[in-house]
Amino acid sequence: MRPIRQSLMSSLAAICLAGGAWAAPVDDLMRAVQIDEMIEIMRDEGLTYGEELAFDMFGGPGGAGWQATLKRIYDAEKMSALVRSTFIASFASTDAQPLVAFFESDKGVRIVGLELEARRAMVDDDVEAAARASFAELDGSDDPRLAQVQTFITANDLIEANVTGAMNASFQFYRGLVEGGAFAMTEQDILADVWSQEAETRVDTREWLFAFMLLAYGPLEDGTMDAYIALSESPEGRALNRALFAGFNTMYDEVSYALGLAVAQQMRGEDL
Repeated sequence: MRPIRQSLMSSLAAICLAGGAWAAPVDDLMRAVQIDEMIEIMRDEGLTYGEELAFDMFGGPGGAGWQATLKRIYDAEKMSALVRSTFIASFASTDAQPLVAFFESDKGVRIVGLELEARRAMVDDDVEAAARASFAELDGSDDPRLAQVQTFITANDLIEANVTGAMNASFQFYRGLVEGGAFAMTEQDILADVWSQEAETRVDTREWLFAFMLLAYGPLEDGTMDAYIALSESPEGRALNRALFAGFNTMYDEVSYALGLAVAQQMRGEDL
């Protein structure tokens, strides 16, 4: 059985980039970075993945009951509440003003807009494939924007953080399957299966991150990209990065477990 689609998990980096203005008051800052719009895109991704999963697991679309279950699992309000509560606990008393100032500036507004546009576009498999192909052509070259993206990814440890998040979510998906009665596996069995996919997950994560960032930041001036890198390397930027990974990992873990449980129930012929 294949794991949760890694592009959904590795795309946490996009959230970390787009979420720069979170601070007190939280509601105003969420509006400033358009976090609700981002979660709606993530919901669309989840619904699309759920449809693909039905063909893999059930050999067909899953029917009206499955569609209703997916809508319950990918509930934007619940997803937002999970992210928000965990973020607040992690971000704690960090000074948000430097982040607010940046993301409310013309540069910040443009960055958020480009990230949302790229993320929305990559819901389309053809767009994602084209973005990955574009990265493959540049990989290993001395392209200046590629170098900036590499600096950003390295400075924020985005590949490692996303791989960890993806594997944790896959573990929760398997856990839902097992607890729902679809398979008989011990926790050690699940861990072994998840770890067996680590190398593939890492390759996919790297490709997705670079593809996304090159697509999103292609129109940016070099100076704007450098300013963004500097912000991410600041104490406030690092705290923001940690808090957003905490928030979105919590959300993805819960969604993944619920999805695994729903798949198991469908396979057992139970009402969803």
